[in-house]
Amino acid sequence: MAGFQGRPRARDDRLPPGQYLTRDFPVLTAGPTEVLSPDEWQLTITDGTSTGTFDWDGLHAFGLETLTTDIHCVTHWSKLGTTWRGVRVSTLFDVVGVDDLPYALVTSYGGYTTNLQLEDLVERDAMIAVEFEGEPLESEHGGPARLLVPHLYLWKSAKWVSRIDLVEEDTPGFWEAAGYHNHGDPFLEQRYHGD
Repeated sequence: MAGFQGRPRARDDRLPPGQYLTRDFPVLTAGPTEVLSPDEWQLTITDGTSTGTFDWDGLHAFGLETLTTDIHCVTHWSKLGTTWRGVRVSTLFDVVGVDDLPYALVTSYGGYTTNLQLEDLVERDAMIAVEFEGEPLESEHGGPARLLVPHLYLWKSAKWVSRIDLVEEDTPGFWEAAGYHNHGDPFLEQRYHGD
């Protein structure tokens, strides 16, 4: 039938351009899944002068906050209204007393890295997440603890986070060095270098 378009679909304003909605939580990882127990996990935060290390109990001592947010993957899927629990990155930075250097290089168990601007970690909803939808975060989704930076594509939300280095100079991480965009804003479709 010429011109038949089917039923029009309503577009949610929370869905960035080029994305489709999923009810699943697809598992995408740059390497093998790291499997760590909470007793093995720790996070180091440093600016080269001040350094703080948090273990599982030390992280939980801050109390967990709940965040309901949308997440977006560079592979075009989005999941709306996801609920996470964790500790805000800004809280941990305040405790360590790090300087406001402009960039961060985040490292994961297994060696994965990603770079971020400081403002993306402290002026938005970035957290060290330990629960997803009321359950402990599973290994394939970055458990026991991952960085969550929900306003950027998920490759910026490093799974199995182990270290955050605040630095003066921006250093591309794993995917950024391979041609992904340095910032990764889904609403600007910043998928690849030059977007």
